[in-house]
Amino acid sequence: MQKVPSETLPIDRKERLTIPYLDLPLRDPKERICDFDDIHIPLTPEEAQREAARCIHCPDPAPCMEACPVHNDIPSAMWLIEQGRFLEAAALYRETSSMPEICSRVCPHEVLCQGGCVRSAYDGTVQTGMLERFVVDYERRVKGGLVEVPVGKPTGHSVAVVGAGPAGLSCAEQLRQRGHDVTIFEAKPAAGGLLVYGIPNFKLTKDVVFARVDDLKAAGVKFVLNTKIGKDKTIDDLFAEGFEAVFIGVGANVDAPMKVPGNDLKGVMPATEYLVRANVPPDIWPEEYRGKEPLEVEGKKVIVVGGGDTAADCLRTSVRLKAAKVTCVYRRSEAEMPGGEKDRKWAREEGAEYQFLTQPVEFIGDDQGRLKAVKCVRMKLGEPDESGRRRPIPIEGSEFVMEADFVILAIGYWPDETIGKTTPNLKTYKWGLIVTDPETGETSRPGVYAGGDAATGPDLVVTAVAAGRRAAAAIHEYLLRLEKAEGEQSENALQPAP
Repeated sequence: MQKVPSETLPIDRKERLTIPYLDLPLRDPKERICDFDDIHIPLTPEEAQREAARCIHCPDPAPCMEACPVHNDIPSAMWLIEQGRFLEAAALYRETSSMPEICSRVCPHEVLCQGGCVRSAYDGTVQTGMLERFVVDYERRVKGGLVEVPVGKPTGHSVAVVGAGPAGLSCAEQLRQRGHDVTIFEAKPAAGGLLVYGIPNFKLTKDVVFARVDDLKAAGVKFVLNTKIGKDKTIDDLFAEGFEAVFIGVGANVDAPMKVPGNDLKGVMPATEYLVRANVPPDIWPEEYRGKEPLEVEGKKVIVVGGGDTAADCLRTSVRLKAAKVTCVYRRSEAEMPGGEKDRKWAREEGAEYQFLTQPVEFIGDDQGRLKAVKCVRMKLGEPDESGRRRPIPIEGSEFVMEADFVILAIGYWPDETIGKTTPNLKTYKWGLIVTDPETGETSRPGVYAGGDAATGPDLVVTAVAAGRRAAAAIHEYLLRLEKAEGEQSENALQPAP
């Protein structure tokens, strides 16, 4: 759909400027900390129409579209929503995004589409993220659960997708739309990757993810679960089984360790394990967590180390597990924190505390080998380091001790090196990330493509979606080239010998 010309707008721009800003309706913090349910209160159709009417329809290219990694046609969607044409708006989002029901929930809209909104500098941005969510949720309700994924005319080509996270699911969706057979291989017991195993229910409920997976299954995408490529079978095995191309979208999901004394004490655990054991149904736990003792956080003191969104997720999870005290320690100031500001705001509303310029230097245990305290040191900021942020420097003599029953390490993620080490001639860098062409996802191995966190390192869900879609387009072109080459080879074989 083309952007709606301004002369067709039912309300002129001056009138739009008088429509008041909509504060997102949220559940009361005292209520929402009692469960893991979504904290947002859904918009009513009237609220959605009124909020969409605040869009002033900037001339092309609209800043909100430019700021969106998948370049959703947001102004046209706003125009449709304003008129109550919700299904058309949902269809428009699906033209450019493979999972708008998910991106609308987990994207940091304040720095993407909403960050580009020209109204943000005046009276508050248009709530584009919540409006995207409203129309795709409306669509799913109206359609009775499943949303049809268009399937192209069968090509006879088959592609293996490794990893059922946002990059893999998006790549599979686009390949099916082009008519190719797709099989997704996933190491865990359920599809979804980070969306299921790394994001808590109060931000993204599992049923939203599983509904999108069901859409793909209905479109003919096959899923092979509990199968780790690089361990149970290799990339070469996939080609030997008849797949003509492979997309690798395994993410970067190895928790970065913290090398301080006492990091092996009971009660010290990586963020992923903590979030899985607190948020994921036990019947789909990865094998390494099965048989673990239940998390007993109620009444305990929890310290979360780190400053990203995962740290905020762990803080808010701890509050819901009824911890007595929940504290985030971060070695820089709040201005240097990589996580979203709104997540920190919500964490504070729910009772979490922050200690900035604080670095753990030792985890202290009791006679039973269980954590009882954390020794920390105060920090000051020096000159910027290679990341562009000011370097934290310990302050001599500033050590102090904090009591703790649990320490959750949310200090970042590394790639899994398994595929790189078991795939000949596949170039990797930085501890196992896969070298790719950023526009096509092509790797050093013909027919092998990669995208998302497996290629870039930890990034946003929407950038993984965009990478999966770009790779699908490139894989499609690769398969067409194979087809043409095979046709020419067959034609040559039929020519009489000179």
